[in-house]
Amino acid sequence: MTLKLSRPGHDLFVPDAADAAAALSRTTHLAIGAHQDDLEFMAAHGIVECFQSQERWFTGVVVTDGAGSARDFEYAAHTAEQMKSVRRLEQRKAAFVGEYSAVLQLDHPSAHVKDAADGTVVSDLLAILQATRPELVYTHNLADKHDTHVALALRVLTACRALQPDQRPKRVIGCEVWRDLDWLCDSDKVAMPVDTHENLHAALLGVFDSQIAGGKRYDLATAGRRRSHATYSESHATDGHTGLIWGMDLTPLLAGGDPAEHARSHILRFEQDVLDRIERLGQETKPL
Repeated sequence: MTLKLSRPGHDLFVPDAADAAAALSRTTHLAIGAHQDDLEFMAAHGIVECFQSQERWFTGVVVTDGAGSARDFEYAAHTAEQMKSVRRLEQRKAAFVGEYSAVLQLDHPSAHVKDAADGTVVSDLLAILQATRPELVYTHNLADKHDTHVALALRVLTACRALQPDQRPKRVIGCEVWRDLDWLCDSDKVAMPVDTHENLHAALLGVFDSQIAGGKRYDLATAGRRRSHATYSESHATDGHTGLIWGMDLTPLLAGGDPAEHARSHILRFEQDVLDRIERLGQETKPL
């Protein structure tokens, strides 16, 4: 099928120079992130699952244009248009290093994503989902503290629901970027090990020089978060992994339901877990 996207500045890059339609249709793991580098932070599990595989293929989608990126030092004088060009090139570099099937950069302003009445983002995502038919979708989680991230998670769900039931992905996972998901009850966590190819992870995170040299050490913070999750995931056993990413399962929302209630249910279970533990351990022991 011919992929029609709304923004004239959108970019489709296929690292191995395969036919674009073929590159999209072979996708098994699709990650949809708001900004350049979000894919590498949150969906590293899918990247390594597909790395050097001929049966599994990772495709990334970056929805916004990168114009509002934080910048300092040698990037401090860059205009918004210059930053857009720099970040687009960095995302292409990451796709090449990670051997993605394809990466699409949709070039939407963040305002488009955050406006629920603007249907262009959902329309683009629906077209991509129809062209890729992925088994698994990674996107942002509903408890993230970045408005654009939460808005995009909602747009992804809307696009998935617009598909026929037999065309929907088997699973949708909301991933952590601007808020860790270690607060989730263990039974609610989707555990995504990222033990293998540590050199690949380092290379993918290091590609985004405009952010790292520009004043944000995302590379160190992300690697540290994954290592921390692996160690603190279990208090009574030795480390089973060297890197873990936590996810929130959004799959139940594909068939309907209120995303706010879905998030609330996770929060209430966490609240009850905390209160039950305090109640249980705070009771005085009666003398014999």
